[in-house]
This record gives sequence, structure tokens and C-alpha cells, in this order.
Amino acid sequence: MLLTDERRRILFVGGKGGVGKTSLASAIGLARARRGARVLVVSTDPAHNLGHLWECEVGDEPVRLADGPDGGCVDGMEIDPEGTIARHLAAVEQTMVRMLPERQHSQAREHLERARHAPGSHESAVLERIAEAADVAEQDYDLVIFDTAPSGHTLRLLALPGQLAGWTDTLLRNRDRSERFSAAMRGLTGNAEQASSADAELRRTLQRRRVRFDRLQNAITDAEVCGFIVVFTAEALPVAETLEVIESLRAMRVDVAALIANRRSPADAGELLRARRDVEDKHLTAVHLAVPDVPVIQVPLLAGELTGVEALGTLAEFVARH
Repeated sequence: MLLTDERRRILFVGGKGGVGKTSLASAIGLARARRGARVLVVSTDPAHNLGHLWECEVGDEPVRLADGPDGGCVDGMEIDPEGTIARHLAAVEQTMVRMLPERQHSQAREHLERARHAPGSHESAVLERIAEAADVAEQDYDLVIFDTAPSGHTLRLLALPGQLAGWTDTLLRNRDRSERFSAAMRGLTGNAEQASSADAELRRTLQRRRVRFDRLQNAITDAEVCGFIVVFTAEALPVAETLEVIESLRAMRVDVAALIANRRSPADAGELLRARRDVEDKHLTAVHLAVPDVPVIQVPLLAGELTGVEALGTLAEFVARH
């Protein structure tokens, strides 16, 4: 089945805000868990809905959402970028306190506080947690599903691993040059051993980040490992944005595994909904013509409120057939 393909271990579920990404990411996860898979659903959207959807507390570490047969399960987590930034800056502060003389500690802390609110710090923290989740999932789960923020934010995130890997390479090259220069000075300062230890620690940190971002970039662009599912509703603006997202994903060599047209109006429930479905049909025809090579799965408008395990189970049954 397309949405429950067992070959892939990473899925991104994205699209315009409000189209049902979290519900479908959760339903896909539950459908896989019912087949015995261990699934981690990760929300990267700052406006987290995962906990509300499952009607339980979800935080920055995995919690159990549902159990399935044969050891299958769905765990969930909501990425907390502020917490990630705080932990990172605390670790950097500890290193800087060891490396710098006491008179410079206050200035260093002021610099770190400014870095907390620097442009790009939020995205970098989210990406760091995505990379960590992908690593953890490879060891502890059969599938990790990223329930992503609205399209533009997600596309920027997917472009970041390559950019940050290149940036880290530049830092490492600069460290090489500075180390050659500072080696001649260490004997004069009387702190040769301390400086050498600090340099080695910084290099190890940079290299770990380089390897992690490389691994994530390779996974994202490997169609056997990772796929992107774009969720949309069959309306003018979501369809236009979906086609733009597909173009951007392909430019980044990310495989578009499927499109999901969510909340399709019924054709047999009165004149109003039938007229609406006719409009939706025209938009879907445009999608098929624009991207004939991408499967489009149509999910019907479901009765009731889609929250809780029972309601998600109904959606998961539909997903399991596709």
C-alpha cells in the first residue's frame, strides 16, 4: 500500500496550514502500528496540535500514544526549539567559561544571550531535533513521521542540512588555519594544554554536527528511505501552493511519494455539497494534469470531530487501504 509502504523509514507530511496534516500523519502512523511497526510521530510545527489530537500530554521527548499488535506502537513528540536552544547555549557557556579568563565571562554570556534571539536560531534548533529524531528512529523505530509546519517553513528546513553542513566545513577549515597560527603562541601563554583541549573539544563538536547533517541530507534525498506526502484540500489556494511545494521539493531532490486530497465533499448529501464537489473535481483535474506522475489519494470528509484514538482509528482504516 502506498501510504503504508514498509520500505521507507522517514516520512514528511506537509502542506498548507489547516488542511489536516497532523490528523493524516497520525493516521498513517496508527495504520503502520496496527501492522506491527514501531512508529514515532514528530510535530515540527510551532503551533503544536499533536497532543490535542490524541487527547494526551505530548512534549519534547517521545511518549506513548497507542499500542498495536505484535509489538507495534505509536509514540509522539512535539519539538521544543526554545528548550533545544537553551540546552545548546548552556553547553556552549560551560565550554566558554573553561576557555576564557574570568574577566571575559560576563561579555561571553551577553553574547550568548543575543545569540538566543538571533535570526535562524529557531530553525537551526528545530533541524537539530529533526536530525536527532531521525537518528533515534533508526535505532528504536521502524518509521518516523514528521508532521511539519506550513509549507514555506518546512521547505526552508529541508534546505538547511546542506547549508549547515557547508557552513560547518568552513568553520573546520578556519579552525585549521587558526590552529596553525595559535600553535606558535601556546608555549608563550603557559596554557598550551588547556588551549589544545579546548580546540579538540570544539573540533569534535563541529565534526559531530557535520556528520549528523550529512546523514540527514543523505536520508532526505534517498527515495528508498524518505518520502514527502503533501496534504491539501481541493480548493484554489491550497492547490496552487501544493504545486509550488512539489516544484521546490523536486529541486531539492526530495521524493514526492503521494498527494492527499483531504476532506472531499460527498456527492450524495444534498445540493450544496454536490456543487462543492463539482468545484473540487475541477481542481483535482488540474492537479492530475500538472503532476501526472504523483499518485493522488482522496480522503472523504468524515462525520464528527477527529480527535482521540477511536476517531483516528477510523481514518487509519481508510489509510491502510491506500
